[in-house]
Amino acid sequence: MHETVDLVWWISAVELPVMGGLFWLITRLRNDSESALEDLRVRAESAQAQVRESLAAYKLEVAKTYVSFATLKDVEQRLTDHLLRIETKLESGCFSDGGRR
Repeated sequence: MHETVDLVWWISAVELPVMGGLFWLITRLRNDSESALEDLRVRAESAQAQVRESLAAYKLEVAKTYVSFATLKDVEQRLTDHLLRIETKLESGCFSDGGRR
C-alpha cells in the first residue's frame, strides 16, 4: 500500500506538471512555427510580386529601346550599299592614277 501511495504521489506531484509543461511547450512551439511560416510566406509573395514588376518594367524598356528586325535589316542594307559605293570609288580612284596616291 505504501508503494501505491508513492506511485500516486509521484504521478500527481511530478509527472502531471511535467507533462502539462511539455504539452504547453509543444503547443507554443507549434504556434510560433506556424506564425513564422506565415511571415515567411507573406515575404516570399511580396518578393515574387516585386520580381514580376521588375520583369514587366524590363520587358517594357526592351520593347521601347530595341529596334525591330525589319529596321535592323534596313540599316544593314543601307550600310552595305554605302560600303559598296565607297569600295567602287576607291577602286576607280586607284586605277585612274596608276595605283599611286
